[in-house]
Amino acid sequence: MPAAEQRVPRPEPAPGSARPGRGVDLFLLTVAISGISLSAPLIAATAAPALAIAFWRNAMAMGVLTPVALLRHRSELRRMSRRTWLLAGAAGALLALHFALWLPSLHMTSVASSTALVTTTPIWTTVLLRMRGHRPPRMVWAGIGIAFLGVLLLTGVDLSLSPRALAGDALALAGGMAAAGYVLLGAEVRRTVSTTAYTFVCYGTTALLLLVACLVSGADLGGGYSAETWLKLAVLTVAAQLLGHSLLNRVVRGLGPSVTSTAILLETPGAALIAALWLGQTPPLVAYPALAVIMVGLLVVLRASGRSADPQPAVPLPTPAQSPAPARTEQ
Repeated sequence: MPAAEQRVPRPEPAPGSARPGRGVDLFLLTVAISGISLSAPLIAATAAPALAIAFWRNAMAMGVLTPVALLRHRSELRRMSRRTWLLAGAAGALLALHFALWLPSLHMTSVASSTALVTTTPIWTTVLLRMRGHRPPRMVWAGIGIAFLGVLLLTGVDLSLSPRALAGDALALAGGMAAAGYVLLGAEVRRTVSTTAYTFVCYGTTALLLLVACLVSGADLGGGYSAETWLKLAVLTVAAQLLGHSLLNRVVRGLGPSVTSTAILLETPGAALIAALWLGQTPPLVAYPALAVIMVGLLVVLRASGRSADPQPAVPLPTPAQSPAPARTEQ
């Protein structure tokens, strides 16, 4: 029987002091947001079905992670409890659901509406934390509200009353909810599991479920793809998946789900600026003040989270009593 993981409590910092590694986490968060900001422009420029793009970015990431996970993290994977495997798999299922809901919504409603609704992720993250017994500071709510106003400032409110557009809006909103669950479960698993081991299980589940979705929907998985399309898929995998989602999974342990999910709102203006530089799509003038508003909201959340007693609030899920195991070292 594999040994069960033990949650090793970290010492609390003195009031007002910076947490160890917080500066590194913020730097990695910046890299992660830059990576996922490249996602939308790359997807727009890639001649492939949306579901197929989502599958290949996860499948290619698994191609990179598998040898590392099996060579350097095999013993850790064996030690992971059944509960941890289930939580990591559930996070992968929610990530697959996020892609499967949001990407089709882009073709059913306006891009502005889809973007605004899918980026409600930090709101649902905080609501779920509250439902699980954690009480986020009021300033966290205020910061999330300010940041989301920045997204609305950039995307506008373009809700249509046509049945197709309303269905697309509902899919985007559900995609934001699924992403919130993905972030929270990832934060829980990352308390005891390294980034590589977690993403290996999570992305593997996501790729498998998206493959099934592609086969059921009849999406072309590469029969007529050009060399340029495959190159863009490879760049998307490195930027958005390995440097984007993987680093988000890395920093959520130290920064917490509220900060991490709020920072994801920066993807919207980031994608607009990258599209301007790469695709020649001039961003609206409002993109710059919107970016500033989102940054203000994120700083409020960071400040509020820095003052709270626990930088990464637990998601108290029921679990049987576990026997002690030696503390593991992050790799």
